[in-house]
Amino acid sequence: MADARKPRTPRQKYGEELKIRRVAADMTQEALSEGVVCSPTLISHFEAGRRLPSPDDARRIDLTLGTDGFFARWLKDLDSKYADHFAVVAELERQATEIRQYGASLVPGLLQTDAYARAVFRAYRPNHRADELDRLVVSRMERAQLLENGSGPVAWTLLDEAALRRRVGGARTMADQLSRVAGMAESGRLRLHVLPFGAGEHALMESMLYLMNFEDAAPIAYVEGLHTGHLIDDPALVGSCQSSYDLALGDALSGKESLALIRAVAEEYEHEQQ
Repeated sequence: MADARKPRTPRQKYGEELKIRRVAADMTQEALSEGVVCSPTLISHFEAGRRLPSPDDARRIDLTLGTDGFFARWLKDLDSKYADHFAVVAELERQATEIRQYGASLVPGLLQTDAYARAVFRAYRPNHRADELDRLVVSRMERAQLLENGSGPVAWTLLDEAALRRRVGGARTMADQLSRVAGMAESGRLRLHVLPFGAGEHALMESMLYLMNFEDAAPIAYVEGLHTGHLIDDPALVGSCQSSYDLALGDALSGKESLALIRAVAEEYEHEQQ
């Protein structure tokens, strides 16, 4: 029987240790929350790995539990470069043995070029700063290293044709972006399929989807909306997400046809530069 344990992230290990130290000190969550000056619900979030304490909260946890700066020091190693709703996903994908992703209107982050990612980040930050964009792009490019070597996870990508046609960053950026995706597919680093407009309705029309499998833990799914995301670990819901991916994959072009389409669209963008 497959191991049904859930993958544990560093922040979940942090929370588990917090609970162990709290129980050893014979304290309830309510008692600890009084010392930290927060709600018992927030302590519950810390212990479950759903949230990380602020540096001030971590220092007060150490003072209340008498842990001599242990949690404040550990917190520095867990400082995430990502939004709260995505931080756990970024940790888990490094443990995954297989990743399956669907891009509805955008090329997924793991496959993005520097220029494409910069255009995406700029689009929803009306008062963006150059240093902020640089930081976000660097973080995304560091994530992309996951697929740059043979020891990374098996990667599947399903792209809606809309992701090919939506002009993100201009023709030059799109030509480079699609060439990168095609190159990864040709090198065998990526299994690539495209859902063409001609396929009509399909099972993933309503959402992007990110699926991850692990060697010694149960699979998970992740869906994302504007400024929010939802990690799914309920086996029944994860199974439904996997079924939807398989149904959509059945409506997609073959690998060879998908690669040919992406190369053709990239050439269209190239011709605009001439």
